[in-house]
Amino acid sequence: MHQLKAQPALIDQVHEQLVAAIAEGQLQPGQRLTQENVADLLGVSRQPVSHALQMLKRRGLVIEHGRRGVAVAPMDGAQIQNLYQVREALDGLAARLAAMRVEANLADNAEIENLKAAFEAGNVLDDKAAVIDLIKADVANHRALHDLSGNPEIARTVEEHWPQFMRSMAVVLDTSGHRAQLWQEHEEILSAVLEGNAELAEALARGHAKRAGEETAVRVGAIE
Repeated sequence: MHQLKAQPALIDQVHEQLVAAIAEGQLQPGQRLTQENVADLLGVSRQPVSHALQMLKRRGLVIEHGRRGVAVAPMDGAQIQNLYQVREALDGLAARLAAMRVEANLADNAEIENLKAAFEAGNVLDDKAAVIDLIKADVANHRALHDLSGNPEIARTVEEHWPQFMRSMAVVLDTSGHRAQLWQEHEEILSAVLEGNAELAEALARGHAKRAGEETAVRVGAIE
């Protein structure tokens, strides 16, 4: 995190910085936060920090911790599995719609190229790549697929929960075997979409999300 310049949307800036720090693992589950230390870290007053922490509470990213403090919320295996069940349906729908748009020549070429580029950016990362780089590449790939679907409500629905997905993904992507499987599945989904095979694209996307959710829930449950 870095210090922020005073602007009218300062509360939103503080909120975004804290969300990113939690999602990317800079702030770990159970880590205590106070208005004072966050304000000092970001170079702002305590007022925007107080509002931002309330926003994080409503999102389930922090919980009460003692007097005048909060802590980063622990990860919950059951919640993660529930979120992935929603992702399974939405990713399947996104893949189907994207393939249908490609087949009907309705997809914007820039959106297609964006999906290809997102896939390649992750595919070139090797076993030495930092986990956070793999997570960001995975998120970018899914966002590009959601965009190609032509249904903006898919991206809007998932966007709220990316921080929970991102911090839970770290416990799975620390193994090279899973990394290779992840991008192989992304490649299969990409191929089906570009071929305009809506049925296959949906099945692959749903299977990908289902497997990811089950494994992530197990891993998260093991460290709760």
